[in-house]
Amino acid sequence: MTARVTVSVHTRTGVMEYGFGEPVTCEVGRSAECRIRIPDGHPGVSRRHCRLDVDPPRLRVRDLGSSYGTHVNGGRLGPLVEQPLADGDEIRIGDVRLLITVTGPPEATTAAGPEEPDRRPPVSIPGYELLRELGRGSQGVVHLARHLASGELVALKQMLAPQPVDDNARFAFRRELVGIRALRHPNIVAYRADGDEMNAFYFATEYCPGGSLEDWAARYAGALPVDQALAVVRQVLSGLSYAHQAELPSPRQSDGTVTSARGLVHRDVKPANILLAGTAADGHPLVKLADFGLAKAFERAGLSGHTRTGALGGTIPFTARAQLLGYKYAGPEVDVWATAACLYWMLTGATPRDFPPDRDPIAIALREPVVPVRDRVPSVPRRLAEAIDTALVDTPDVRVRTAAALARSLEEAT
Repeated sequence: MTARVTVSVHTRTGVMEYGFGEPVTCEVGRSAECRIRIPDGHPGVSRRHCRLDVDPPRLRVRDLGSSYGTHVNGGRLGPLVEQPLADGDEIRIGDVRLLITVTGPPEATTAAGPEEPDRRPPVSIPGYELLRELGRGSQGVVHLARHLASGELVALKQMLAPQPVDDNARFAFRRELVGIRALRHPNIVAYRADGDEMNAFYFATEYCPGGSLEDWAARYAGALPVDQALAVVRQVLSGLSYAHQAELPSPRQSDGTVTSARGLVHRDVKPANILLAGTAADGHPLVKLADFGLAKAFERAGLSGHTRTGALGGTIPFTARAQLLGYKYAGPEVDVWATAACLYWMLTGATPRDFPPDRDPIAIALREPVVPVRDRVPSVPRRLAEAIDTALVDTPDVRVRTAAALARSLEEAT
């Protein structure tokens, strides 16, 4: 039986039911943009009151800084605090009740907290010599490695499953990698190999010796020259334009046939995933997009052990509102917005929105406006600033929706 979460919304005028059979993030409130919209006439309900992160059979509720609070089973959540929910729980917002029903096979889970780097030691991968660690995150570790047969240096990312992996999960991961393997573009990190040993899945790509854009920008004490920043963004947009339209093989069907699909969305464009691979023909750094869909593939195969990152995805300061509200349906436009956010960051040393450490970053991304780029750095050329500010409009939708459109806008502005 497939797990399902049902939210029954009880108001003075009736009952509305919302059913969820797959991961989704939705806001609850009086705003027309909320997926669970409470009708007008309920003054104790804020426009964006709380958020539900649903990953059946699991779900959590987070207060979004509402004036009158979010109450779970009679107890009030702190502002911007989240709490796991279970079958039979009741949420009260003003005079509205939300009753939770969970059906399907039970699953033992732990509350999802902040994702910490994986501290488990790497697994030895036959055919590779691990030389040194390049980076570590919640899903695994990246090493500089040497392919013993060819002598080539590669970036070897190991993603460690938290529990024994069965054949179905292995097959699901390999199926998810079909499209990623097929990407071939000078501004996308090239695939070399993948495989698995025990519970460790590995993914080898070309090695980019210049490190990340994050590292490179640090040398400029917070802001890059305009020509350098634009050179980086043009290359990122070239890679995205290709990936968003590329004809890719789909997973093999049950009858053995292979069809084709078009386009792959990155969903995690950020400075740490833009790597420097050398010098381009124009003298600017040659940059390549890394980690194209890999984390998503790992989670969709059920290997990560995470309950909510697949629903949210991305790194919040570089994530458009549309991606937070509907990760599954996020299209190329969220990559375009993230690229504009990277350009903003390169020119100003700040992210488009301010994220004070004492406030919830998701609530900020959903509620707060983008700070105009010239409010940060008045010396940014006016036409360029206007193009960036337009590209960072994400309410109610992302305004600039294709990589080609953003590239044209930047070209016209400079």
